[in-house]
Amino acid sequence: MHCMYWTGGGWFMMIFWWILIIGAIFVAVKWLSQQKSQSAKAESALEILKKRYARGDISKAEYEEKKKDLV
Repeated sequence: MHCMYWTGGGWFMMIFWWILIIGAIFVAVKWLSQQKSQSAKAESALEILKKRYARGDISKAEYEEKKKDLV
């Protein structure tokens, strides 16, 4: 009776589950790598404020005031 399991449908089910598991791992790795790349690209508000001050878009007083709000 044990040999009947591995004939026909048994092999199909084993291959099906392995494909399903490997596919789930692939999707999880792809999703995690996208999340890391998106978080790395995002600039914090403080970094943007520093860049604006460095470019001369805002004065020192404005910079200090906005920095207090952010921190």
